[in-house]
Amino acid sequence: MSSIARVETRFHRIPLPMVLSDSTHGELTQFELVIVRIQDQEGSEGVGYTYTVGMGGKAVQVVVDQYLKPLLLDQEASCIEKLWQRMWWGLHYGGRGGTVSLALSAVDIALWDLASRKASLPLWRYLGGYDPSVPCYAGGIDLQFTEKELLKQADGFMDQGFRAIKMKVGRRLLSEDLKRVKAMREHLGADFPLMADANMGWSADQAIRACRAFAEHELVWVEEPTIPDDLAGHARIVRESGHPIAAGENLHTLYEFQKLIAAGGVSFPEPDVSNCGGVTVFLKIGHIAEAFNLPVTSHGVHDLTVHLLAALPNRSYLEIHGFGLDRYIREPVRILDGCAIAPERPGHGVEFNWQALEAL
Repeated sequence: MSSIARVETRFHRIPLPMVLSDSTHGELTQFELVIVRIQDQEGSEGVGYTYTVGMGGKAVQVVVDQYLKPLLLDQEASCIEKLWQRMWWGLHYGGRGGTVSLALSAVDIALWDLASRKASLPLWRYLGGYDPSVPCYAGGIDLQFTEKELLKQADGFMDQGFRAIKMKVGRRLLSEDLKRVKAMREHLGADFPLMADANMGWSADQAIRACRAFAEHELVWVEEPTIPDDLAGHARIVRESGHPIAAGENLHTLYEFQKLIAAGGVSFPEPDVSNCGGVTVFLKIGHIAEAFNLPVTSHGVHDLTVHLLAALPNRSYLEIHGFGLDRYIREPVRILDGCAIAPERPGHGVEFNWQALEAL
């Protein structure tokens, strides 16, 4: 047993390889990366990280440095649940959810990395282990792509080993979305798993109409059809459209997920380990979903999340997104015949190229 001796943070702005766009965030040129490094008194280290889509990252860093760090120093590093509760209740009044959840997530990820490294186990095995081969999909951020660009991107994804793809919807006219979804379905074939992501771009009524229109193209799910705060709307969409719905990347607490699941507002709960409260909360969400007989998908930080889905029996697809962090990781996740393979390296196995990050 060893107590926490050091907590350090780093902040980087990561340029995207190309300008990306969706229906809510508009054009994206960069994302912000906040890294947390935790060392215990024996010199062992764990690394965690979170990100934003371009704004708020410095605030996350401040929360870790000024508010979470004092709650962590000299505490037993292996008591992760106790530390999670200490951080959650320490900042509860001033910031449950939002920026605090991103900061808490990065710290929690670092603690689990530290614990599994000290056990000389990959994180997915340390969490109990289920299956290291996790079905995955390529997530395109492609709302403004031409149809030609969209199909070319799909071919590139398949060349990389992907056997499922997600595209963006939520253009100005539903007819435009329908034309693009139809083109993708015809290009990929009837049985190829295809998802569509609206990024909260519709009202509940608009989402119901769109989902009904997409039905003939047999999408695996429609993702984030409306704002996460509209629980009644989500339940209506599931009930009245008859279409599977994925949602959750903008939910930042366990309790928000519990309410959405219990309301019948989601078919595929979709936590992001870097903003929902970390590994500790992600697993709890997975278990709640299992109790409701629901499969879990994921959002973001796939190099971390592959471990979590490799430990859950009710996992569905792992999202592999296009933020380009792979350029700054020494051994990115490996894709083989449509599956991401959880690594056998101790901890989560994500090793940053610190020199490349410093050069930004």
